[in-house]
Amino acid sequence: MSEFSNAMEVFKLLDKSNCRDCNEKTCLAFAGAVYQGLRHLNECPKISKEIIQQYNGDQPQERSSIELEMTGFVEDLKKQIQSIDLLSITDKTGGRIVNNKLTIKILGKDISIDSQGNLYSDIHLHQWITIPLLSYILDCKGLPLSGKWVPFRELKNGKTFAPLYEQRCEKPLKKVADTYTDLFEDMVHLFNGRQVEKHYQADISLVLHPLPKVPILICYWKPDDGLESSLHLFYDAVMEDNLNIRAVYSLVAGLVTMFEKISLRHGVK
Repeated sequence: MSEFSNAMEVFKLLDKSNCRDCNEKTCLAFAGAVYQGLRHLNECPKISKEIIQQYNGDQPQERSSIELEMTGFVEDLKKQIQSIDLLSITDKTGGRIVNNKLTIKILGKDISIDSQGNLYSDIHLHQWITIPLLSYILDCKGLPLSGKWVPFRELKNGKTFAPLYEQRCEKPLKKVADTYTDLFEDMVHLFNGRQVEKHYQADISLVLHPLPKVPILICYWKPDDGLESSLHLFYDAVMEDNLNIRAVYSLVAGLVTMFEKISLRHGVK
């Protein structure tokens, strides 16, 4: 959480032009994100250096502290992995043993873990992958998927993160889908996504498997007759039996950030 008492304290510092250069829809939305500690004042391109220095002079140190805290969390999870017989959880995690390591597919890519919690992969392992993966290995009960799709807020503990989830997951992904025409094709060809029969009368319905027993259904409705587009994500009803809600949120927020970066590499703003 930031040093501000409320979001309006941040809002008063902004020019209130709603320019969207910070990738938030409004200055008020940006102010709310700063207050929650999700964004920093210097991410607003129109705020003065004097104000940034006044309120965020120690930001590099703060970022470093967050990174150290996350690194410590990862190390703690790895220590917990050391007490697990990886062979015994192969079936329930949907993995397989390769060279004495538990190998699990994430978006179609193999990631392996040894008995000491060390991870091996041909792709870069960011914390948004590492933390949910380790949590999945520790918490997954291996329950069969129910086949019943529900929105995030209807998961057992979904309401806790629902407001933040909407702002940091569904809304940004909708923005990418609106502007990056190859998004869903990339999901299929690069990330092992699978187009499925149209759900909820959506124009595009696609399933991703960030983890073997953690599928995500993405439904996108194109703009039509003056109505703006819409995008919603759905999860299997037993999701939280295989991954805790905090890890679900972190995983999806990381996925969205990844797709945002891919769209930017293709010149889409």
